[in-house]
Amino acid sequence: MDLKDTFMLSNGEKIPRVGFGTWQSKDGEEAYQAVKTALEVGYRHIDTAAVYGNEASVGRAIKDSGIARSDLFVTSKLWDTALAKEDAAREIDESLSRLGLDYMDLFLIHWPNPLPTRPHFAERNAQVWRAMEDAVRAGKIKSIGTSNFHARHLLPLLEVAEIKPVVNQIIINPSVQQKELVQFNQEHDLLTEAYSPLGTGKILGLSELTELAEKHGKSVAQVVLRWSVQKGFLPLPKSVTPARIRENAQIFDFTLSSDDMALIDGLQGLAGTARNPDENSH
Repeated sequence: MDLKDTFMLSNGEKIPRVGFGTWQSKDGEEAYQAVKTALEVGYRHIDTAAVYGNEASVGRAIKDSGIARSDLFVTSKLWDTALAKEDAAREIDESLSRLGLDYMDLFLIHWPNPLPTRPHFAERNAQVWRAMEDAVRAGKIKSIGTSNFHARHLLPLLEVAEIKPVVNQIIINPSVQQKELVQFNQEHDLLTEAYSPLGTGKILGLSELTELAEKHGKSVAQVVLRWSVQKGFLPLPKSVTPARIRENAQIFDFTLSSDDMALIDGLQGLAGTARNPDENSH
């Protein structure tokens, strides 16, 4: 297994098993250089979003890499300002324009319940989903999915979707495992993508992980990412530091034992929890 190894999504499309995240990478040279380095290291799956404000820099790095478009997998996301079908259609085109791409491999609804339509989130999601389905039919997007959705948000969408979601991107790391939601994703043919797979930094200081990393001659980050891969998640590690971007890619030359995995599974809740998407302020 390596950075080019793939999962098969439920719609038949392939997605690299590890992606490169760009959340909190500042637009301009920071995001550009981070993505450029990631592509040089071997990443072929880049994850961004309209609200990250760095789609243009991500697109520039992709263009300058010289890598064939067919060898890349690019994801972006629909922000909460899209409340109706026409909003979503416009924002899809704007994301494509900023990225400088003819199509996106994956496009996600970023959050399930924007504040302005919170009492009627299911209706809003159905509206923007129709625009996303139209974009698939028009060749602007290959696959569509969700981000930060829980079962209560996904069930109404699954009832009305003509083109089914293939991915649910949620926060997943040893401290935030969301086991019930992961099980729901599996039961509904949704691949679980893990954002913030290294937590918010606190997880890297857990003594249990430090000891495990020393045992394997690896960094704590590498151990945590290896756990994610072995759990069947698709991790999206983010960094703007070249050495760490390279380090985070070097997770395929060792294996965690069943005892190692059980130890990491036992770290639930020790370094942060997931926020409730129904309580967002946006």
